Amino acid sequence: MEHTLLLEVPENVYDVLTKTAEQEGRPREALAVEWLVATINRLVYDPLEEFIGAFSSSVPHWADDHDQYIGKSILEMMHSKEGEDG
Repeated sequence: MEHTLLLEVPENVYDVLTKTAEQEGRPREALAVEWLVATINRLVYDPLEEFIGAFSSSVPHWADDHDQYIGKSILEMMHSKEGEDG
Protein backbone atom coordinates (compact mmCIF):
# COMPACT_ATOMS: atom_id res chain seq x y z
CA MET A 1 0.00 0.00 0.00
CA GLU A 2 1.28 3.46 -0.83
CA HIS A 3 0.61 6.74 0.95
CA THR A 4 1.03 10.33 -0.15
CA LEU A 5 3.11 12.78 1.88
CA LEU A 6 3.45 16.51 1.45
CA LEU A 7 6.88 17.54 2.72
CA GLU A 8 8.46 20.92 3.33
CA VAL A 9 12.22 20.68 2.96
CA PRO A 10 15.00 23.23 3.48
CA GLU A 11 16.13 25.06 0.37
CA ASN A 12 19.54 23.35 0.31
CA VAL A 13 17.85 19.92 0.31
CA TYR A 14 15.49 21.03 -2.46
CA ASP A 15 18.39 22.37 -4.53
CA VAL A 16 20.41 19.15 -4.26
CA LEU A 17 17.34 17.06 -5.04
CA THR A 18 16.47 19.21 -8.05
CA LYS A 19 20.02 19.23 -9.43
CA THR A 20 20.45 15.48 -9.02
CA ALA A 21 17.04 14.74 -10.55
CA GLU A 22 17.86 16.93 -13.55
CA GLN A 23 21.23 15.20 -14.02
CA GLU A 24 19.57 11.79 -13.92
CA GLY A 25 16.61 12.87 -16.04
CA ARG A 26 14.15 11.76 -13.39
CA PRO A 27 11.32 13.47 -11.54
CA ARG A 28 12.33 15.09 -8.27
CA GLU A 29 9.58 13.22 -6.44
CA ALA A 30 10.79 9.80 -7.64
CA LEU A 31 14.32 10.55 -6.50
CA ALA A 32 13.08 11.82 -3.12
CA VAL A 33 11.10 8.61 -2.59
CA GLU A 34 14.13 6.50 -3.55
CA TRP A 35 16.39 8.37 -1.10
CA LEU A 36 13.83 8.22 1.69
CA VAL A 37 13.25 4.47 1.23
CA ALA A 38 17.00 3.76 1.08
CA THR A 39 17.66 5.77 4.25
CA ILE A 40 14.84 4.12 6.18
CA ASN A 41 15.90 0.65 5.03
CA ARG A 42 19.47 1.33 6.13
CA LEU A 43 18.27 2.44 9.56
CA VAL A 44 15.69 -0.31 10.07
CA TYR A 45 17.59 -3.23 8.57
CA ASP A 46 21.06 -2.68 10.00
CA PRO A 47 22.86 -6.01 9.53
CA LEU A 48 25.13 -5.25 12.48
CA GLU A 49 22.35 -4.36 14.92
CA GLU A 50 22.51 -7.76 16.63
CA PHE A 51 26.10 -6.98 17.63
CA ILE A 52 25.33 -3.63 19.26
CA GLY A 53 26.55 -3.83 22.84
CA ALA A 54 27.92 -7.36 22.36
CA PHE A 55 31.56 -6.32 22.66
CA SER A 56 33.39 -4.15 25.12
CA SER A 57 35.93 -1.69 23.77
CA SER A 58 38.43 0.74 25.17
CA VAL A 59 37.98 2.92 22.09
CA PRO A 60 36.10 6.08 23.06
CA HIS A 61 33.10 7.10 20.94
CA TRP A 62 33.25 3.86 18.91
CA ALA A 63 29.50 3.85 18.34
CA ASP A 64 29.51 7.39 16.95
CA ASP A 65 32.79 7.32 15.03
CA HIS A 66 33.03 3.71 13.81
CA ASP A 67 32.98 4.72 10.13
CA GLN A 68 36.00 6.96 10.69
CA TYR A 69 37.87 4.21 12.55
CA ILE A 70 37.11 1.66 9.83
CA GLY A 71 38.08 4.11 7.08
CA LYS A 72 41.33 4.98 8.84
CA SER A 73 42.16 1.30 9.23
CA ILE A 74 41.49 0.60 5.54
CA LEU A 75 43.60 3.60 4.52
CA GLU A 76 46.48 2.41 6.71
CA MET A 77 46.24 -1.09 5.20
CA MET A 78 46.30 0.39 1.69
CA HIS A 79 49.37 2.49 2.49
CA SER A 80 51.21 -0.46 4.02
CA LYS A 81 50.34 -2.54 0.94
CA GLU A 82 51.73 0.21 -1.31
CA GLY A 83 54.96 0.13 0.72
CA GLU A 84 55.25 -3.61 0.16
CA ASP A 85 54.67 -3.27 -3.59
CA GLY A 86 57.02 -0.33 -4.03
